[in-house]
Amino acid sequence: MDNIVGTKSRLVWAVNLCALALVLLWTFPTFGLLVSSFRDRDQITASGWWKAMFPAEASLQYRAPAPDSAKLVDGLYVLEGNVFEGGAGKVSAFGTSIREPGAHEVGSSVDAGDGATLTVLENGDFTITSASAMEGSRGMRIFATTVTPARFTVENYDRVLGAEGLGRAFLNTLTVSIPATVIPILVAAFAAYALAWMEFPGRALIVAGVVGLLVVPLQLALIPLLKLHNDIGIGKNYIGIWLAHTGFGLPLAIYLLRNYMVGLPREIIESARVDGATDFKIFLRIILPLSFPALASFAIFQFLWTWNDLLVALVFLGNSADQLVMTGQLKNLMGSRGGDWEILATSAFITIAVPLVVFFAMQKYLVRGLLAGSVK
Repeated sequence: MDNIVGTKSRLVWAVNLCALALVLLWTFPTFGLLVSSFRDRDQITASGWWKAMFPAEASLQYRAPAPDSAKLVDGLYVLEGNVFEGGAGKVSAFGTSIREPGAHEVGSSVDAGDGATLTVLENGDFTITSASAMEGSRGMRIFATTVTPARFTVENYDRVLGAEGLGRAFLNTLTVSIPATVIPILVAAFAAYALAWMEFPGRALIVAGVVGLLVVPLQLALIPLLKLHNDIGIGKNYIGIWLAHTGFGLPLAIYLLRNYMVGLPREIIESARVDGATDFKIFLRIILPLSFPALASFAIFQFLWTWNDLLVALVFLGNSADQLVMTGQLKNLMGSRGGDWEILATSAFITIAVPLVVFFAMQKYLVRGLLAGSVK
């Protein structure tokens, strides 16, 4: 029955289910990162991103104003305020000790020590009263169990792109990634056409050399290449990192484009030559338009590589504040903002947002470019 036309074998269903599982495993963390980037620290600490649409219960610690700000009302010293500081929320219980943050019901008056009485209402308003002047330089700590409504904010993005310096790093990454993607494509396209359609001595050896360079780790070339840049006066700047990424990306680009161009119909090339077209005209008007899937495929790989790169950027560009790329800035934030989950989530999503747009915009060409030349 599996071979009847119009039916699907169990293997096909298994492949489809595995593909769906992989898509979900990749999509859920990304979506969770997006949701977390719009939540504040209290919400992220209190609940996971999948509960972002529901009210969150959390423990709150608030320090009341200093005792010297108390007002004398009807013979009593009174301190008033709101534990939410004007924000939204509801208090379900409160306490005067961190060990029992929900020991008392809202609305009740409890002994807060030193002759003071504390009352906390459901909306967060509190009142501290004392028959004598309250002493001390610091205010009383109030602990409460609160329920805060779901809330989303763009303050994280304003803070990250401004005060945290990721805006400058974003521009630096664009300055590195765009030329480092375009330059290898331009150079590799000419080289691939020559290796695919032009006859000259040593062509097979050059193709073998390109294939061999694919397995050479780039780490072997970092120090010698940096020394060469310093010797010829390039140093650490954008030109140096563009050249480095170009050199590291050329072997894959030439190999990928050459395999694609070899598979193009020979009759079209021969007809153009019979009509008197030069190699440059054939390359520009015939080969390039037909090779767009392979060009787009390599562009995806190269852009993702240069956008997410940290090692090459640190070696050839530097690590000063005006030179850091986004991966370097994110590394610094993880060191200095380890507890600010809202900042890290927002920074991480900004880092992956552009690669996601590039991938989904050009992914239809990816498979066509990768399979080029594999089937005759």
